[in-house]
Amino acid sequence: MSLCLLAAGKTAVFSATVFSLAWTHSVERTRWEEVWHVDQDGLQIVEARIRGSGAGMEPPEGAVLRDGWWIFTPKVPMQKKLVLAASGATSGGWTFCVDDMCRSIGASASGPLIIEVCKEPS
Repeated sequence: MSLCLLAAGKTAVFSATVFSLAWTHSVERTRWEEVWHVDQDGLQIVEARIRGSGAGMEPPEGAVLRDGWWIFTPKVPMQKKLVLAASGATSGGWTFCVDDMCRSIGASASGPLIIEVCKEPS
């Protein structure tokens, strides 16, 4: 599968069936990580991890505490795309990883970042 990351008017293409997003909560300063599966129909979250808890970060029912992380599978439908804000006003952006290659995205103010399955050329 091809995964597209659109940022600042440019598109980066990755060959991936799995990617992860991580960030630090802007108020609680707590780490949050998600693992996403990519297929032709869209993006499906398969796991989320929160390093602690706090305002807006309460682990849901069924979450398991392992090595200081609350681990769970969010109950959300498949997404056609993820739209991430890039305000530049938080303590950093996101860490976007594919195949153990990670990059920082959205750390400075810009338009939204979009992650989606690449559209096939017509």
